[in-house]
Amino acid sequence: MNNKYKKSWALLILCPPLIFLAVALIVMWLWNCILPEIIGVKSINYWQAMGILVLSKILFGGFHGKFGKGMQDMKEKHLRHKMEGMSEEEKEKFKEVWRQKCSSGFFNRNNE
Repeated sequence: MNNKYKKSWALLILCPPLIFLAVALIVMWLWNCILPEIIGVKSINYWQAMGILVLSKILFGGFHGKFGKGMQDMKEKHLRHKMEGMSEEEKEKFKEVWRQKCSSGFFNRNNE
């Protein structure tokens, strides 16, 4: 194996954990600089920051791998199959209903 490729494999293996460690440090630093003064919470250590980072990824980020993409593909196929059985008028009505739902937005729902 060429020495050039060994370096690229080393970077490929080392970069993601190093990035994760750096992001955990940033989370710890931001937490300890901002939140104790604003809402009076305790300062956290590095491992707690890493736990918060993982927990927030689970709760808000989800897991975007093969499984998530497969589910999205299944939904698209189901919608496509459902739309195939509709007439042109039904398709336009369906699209119009979803345009109205999406254009109102989250903050405009109380104004309806």
